[in-house]
This record gives sequence, C-alpha cells and structure tokens, in this order.
Amino acid sequence: MIKIKRGDVVLVEVIFSSGLGIKLRPALVLSGTEYNKSRNEVIISAITSNVKLIHTGDTEIIKWEKAGLKVPSMATAVLQTVKKDRIQKNLGRIEKEDFERIEENISKALGFSVL
Repeated sequence: MIKIKRGDVVLVEVIFSSGLGIKLRPALVLSGTEYNKSRNEVIISAITSNVKLIHTGDTEIIKWEKAGLKVPSMATAVLQTVKKDRIQKNLGRIEKEDFERIEENISKALGFSVL
C-alpha cells in the first residue's frame, strides 16, 4: 500500500458526483496523520487544470511542477473521502506556502474561522 500523508498530491480513482463513472484525477490529501492511521480512507481536495474558472474555496497552485502536476492547476473546495485502495500513486507534495493558502481558502468556504 502507498504511504499517504497530508499535503501529498495523489492520482486517485474518483467517482463522478452523478455516481456514473470513474476517472483518474489528481487530488490533494487534506486529512492528517491520526485520521489516516485510524481509517481506511483519506479526505481529499479535487485538483483541476481549469484555472480560468475560480469558485469560492479554490486556490491556484503556484508551484504546480514541484507538486508533481503536469500543467498549471488549482486545488478546489470539492472535498471527498476516498478509500485508500483507490489511490493509484503518489505524484508529489504541495509546497508549504501553497498548502497554507489552500487550507485558508477551504476553511473560509466551509465557514470555519481562519487560524
């Protein structure tokens, strides 16, 4: 099984919101160590290459190449839990500055007070 940590960019099989179909997509692991150890799933943020359409909670990944992404991308506030066995591989890691901005924007989208 692949080692998965908060801040990893992974390639994961995601089920479309309609429930019809599965596609391989990059995603950012948001769940922390304790959650990941105690469950058979992780919490992810969907990553998209559509950087022109920005919704509340979306964050441009400035250092996308260092994160293992092939094209300019954005982490979204589209959150899911996925079973660990749906993760195909680890692509890279989000840089600290990018992760902090992502965390802040997702927190705002969820109505959490920003730390």
